[in-house]
Amino acid sequence: MIDGIVVVDKAAGWTSHDVVAKCRGIFGQKRVGHAGTLDPGATGVLLVGLGRVTRLLRYPGALAKTYVGEVVLGTETSTLDDEGEVTATHDMSGVSLGEVRTAAERFVGDIEQVPPMVSAVKVGGRRLHELARAGKEVEREPRPVTVHSFSVADTADAGVFTIEVTCSAGTYVRVLAADLGHALGGGAHLRNLRRTAVGPFALAEARPIEALGPEAVLPPTEAVRGYAAVTVAPAVAESVRHGKVLDAPVLGAEGAGPWAVVDSDGALLAVYEPYDEARVKPAVVIASA
Repeated sequence: MIDGIVVVDKAAGWTSHDVVAKCRGIFGQKRVGHAGTLDPGATGVLLVGLGRVTRLLRYPGALAKTYVGEVVLGTETSTLDDEGEVTATHDMSGVSLGEVRTAAERFVGDIEQVPPMVSAVKVGGRRLHELARAGKEVEREPRPVTVHSFSVADTADAGVFTIEVTCSAGTYVRVLAADLGHALGGGAHLRNLRRTAVGPFALAEARPIEALGPEAVLPPTEAVRGYAAVTVAPAVAESVRHGKVLDAPVLGAEGAGPWAVVDSDGALLAVYEPYDEARVKPAVVIASA
């Protein structure tokens, strides 16, 4: 079994589940998962975990993500992107780039979003996209998200603006596009969405499905790239392998955590998290005793 993480450049038309299924065949194993769903129409960075690294995917999945896409002013759709049916049109030909940028600033920071009906969020035990396919629409509670940056640029197409957004996990860029349209007194939808980064994982190291192979697999330590790491001596490494609760100074843990714990050879042993004021506990143990 291969343990590691792969940075995939997902193509349009593939679901995240399709990518996982393809990777099962490429790497010859069943234990495969992904961190952070990408819509079928979207492209870009999708992190895929292999083997024991599937247990670590919550960590890269929680990292901030960066997207580029295009907001089309004047047309609203049922899916908030260009794959849905047109539900409303507005004359927004007079909206300037400056006005769009000013409106976008309102969405920077801690905001609340209503998940779209075409999402994997569950309401009453059913995923919203399943209800949407059945022609049903239900009330959705707003969810807190954080937009770290939201930049806007002109394009060659009138009424279409290129956006770049860096946001917290769980943020829907298509909702941002629709809300931006409403803030400008009309409506809008999103097209050509591309995820350019997940935390420190960027497109520059991503590979398309057809280019994947053993050489594309990064070691387990890379799954916690972007998190604090501590290197432990052999005696402490043995306690970590047994999943013991430790005093924070024994582990060498400083700050708020979580901490990637590696041995003197640089191999990932576990991820530890705070337990109480003075101790830390294992969240995931990778190297068993």
